[in-house]
Amino acid sequence: MAETLSACYRIRSEPRMIEARAQALAIEQSVEMPLDAIADPMVLDEIVGRVETIEDLGGGRFEIRVALAVATTGHEAGQLLNMLFGNSSIHADVELVDVRLPPSLVLGFGGPRLGLAGLRARGGGAGRALTCSALKPQGVPPAELARLAGRLAEGGLDFIKDDHGLADQRYSRFSDRVSACAGAVAAANARTGFATRYLPSLSGDLDHLRAQVACATAAGLDAVLIAPMVVGLPSFHALVRDFPGVAFMAHPALAGALRIAPPLLVGKLFPLFGADAVVFPNHGGRFGYSAPTCRGLADAARGAWAGITAAVPVPAGGMTLDRVPEMLDFYGPDVMLLIGGNLLAAGDRLTEATAAFTAAVHRHVYR
Repeated sequence: MAETLSACYRIRSEPRMIEARAQALAIEQSVEMPLDAIADPMVLDEIVGRVETIEDLGGGRFEIRVALAVATTGHEAGQLLNMLFGNSSIHADVELVDVRLPPSLVLGFGGPRLGLAGLRARGGGAGRALTCSALKPQGVPPAELARLAGRLAEGGLDFIKDDHGLADQRYSRFSDRVSACAGAVAAANARTGFATRYLPSLSGDLDHLRAQVACATAAGLDAVLIAPMVVGLPSFHALVRDFPGVAFMAHPALAGALRIAPPLLVGKLFPLFGADAVVFPNHGGRFGYSAPTCRGLADAARGAWAGITAAVPVPAGGMTLDRVPEMLDFYGPDVMLLIGGNLLAAGDRLTEATAAFTAAVHRHVYR
């Protein structure tokens, strides 16, 4: 019997049609052709997808589990996602909600290289939540971003990341921004004794991505921000393999373009391919994730499934200082809180507002 993974889908269907829909989905995600046209017994026995279960959720909604051959994934990140949801993502009434992978496949991808424990060690946050902010807005030159980075660092943050929209634009070239911001953060650390890390945002094709990580490490940096769905999962996974000492924070840009449940895509698959931390929109912010979805995503990221290292969930998206106690009670200490615009809105009091944020996190008592 060939080694299989188990993919879980939710589908809308008339009850009388669900068995046929489930079988069609299993075929579509494996061989994509009529079974009576396949003569090879090995293909029929080991490659064709197999419906495992069909559960009626009520209201015309069903949950289907399909066994798919691990061999079809090619043990490659993009092809894994293709076999899980490539053609079926085109059907508007189908959602990919979970996947169970055999340990051999999970360990083959590797998971986070540093994860929660490694980022805590770098940020000095043993036993507490980590803190982060973002450099914004688009359009300002590197010198201004560096000024903001220095003032944020003086407030004692563990991490400062670029806004994910910062790339290699003419008004903020990647190399210029990295040099300026890395220098400003290092100077602030020398004055304060903090260990703030700066994470530049990566963009471009794989050649550009590799050159940008090399530029960052040459500037003394050991962490970067990347949007896996923008640059592509294979490129993201290749970078993780190529730069084992670099921490990767994954941004969810374009993660909503597919009907893949956020706890699976952001909370489970991003860490599987090497994300040490995963940013996601917290409930009650600018986006529509519910509290149960956020909980499931955070739990998936911290799951350390099949022996891989736990990643850090990073709830964000319009968070404010007054929500810090609530978020820490909701997520517990194994989290990184990210407040961006609300801190930057403090203007001349940016360092003081940042210090208030870090102090609130450091003194929080979990209930």
